[in-house]
Amino acid sequence: MRRILLIGLFVAARAMAADVGVSVNVGQPGFFGQINIGDVPNPQLVYARPVVIHRDPAFSGPALYLHVPPGHEKHWARHCGEYHACGRPVYFVRDDWYNREYVPRHQHRDVDHGHDHDHDHDHDHDHDHHE
Repeated sequence: MRRILLIGLFVAARAMAADVGVSVNVGQPGFFGQINIGDVPNPQLVYARPVVIHRDPAFSGPALYLHVPPGHEKHWARHCGEYHACGRPVYFVRDDWYNREYVPRHQHRDVDHGHDHDHDHDHDHDHDHHE
């Protein structure tokens, strides 16, 4: 009986550990996914030309701007599906530019509009892919 109780506690502890999540919003350090360049001038890009994997002839919209973890842009065919962007032209913004320019501008804009990301815990954002 004691062994069953210990196994049950172990399984419950593992299940609780698996439910722990981190929510990172666009415009915060550590966010990876699509960003809205908007009025941010001269984004610094990893490549000057957009990258496209399996061009979708039905797509005619603008290129996406993505902030991705280091190395994802080098192996884009392996990672484009994670971002739902295999058939779309993609510009990769540089990590240092994102953290130095985009994050402060985005956070300043949100504070001006009454949004404080530190108190925005009610929203569950997919921290890897979407804005």
